[in-house]
Amino acid sequence: MGCAGSTPKVDESSKKLRKPKPWKHTQPITPAELKQMCDEFWDTAPHYGGQKEIWDALRAAATEADLTLAQTIVDSAGIIVSNPDLTVCYDERGAKYELPNYVLSEPTNLIRDG
Repeated sequence: MGCAGSTPKVDESSKKLRKPKPWKHTQPITPAELKQMCDEFWDTAPHYGGQKEIWDALRAAATEADLTLAQTIVDSAGIIVSNPDLTVCYDERGAKYELPNYVLSEPTNLIRDG
């Protein structure tokens, strides 16, 4: 890491990503309803500020099952991860990006067919 007595530089953007905590939707929903909610969020999110490129990178990272690849996407886009589950992030200009749980993971009360 560093020489004895030196203080290692803490890089905020290097926070390791982790899977979001389990969560429950207000009412049970189907996978189709969850997909519609996600699509609506990603379609409208860039209109609330921030850079489209950052939103695109966050979408790619949020939908990526492999945490290592998601980490690479976030790092290469210069995204500063405030919460390791990606719910709160910032870009290098300080714009805030908030992601709802439903775009990061399925709820515990998702209705499975069959």
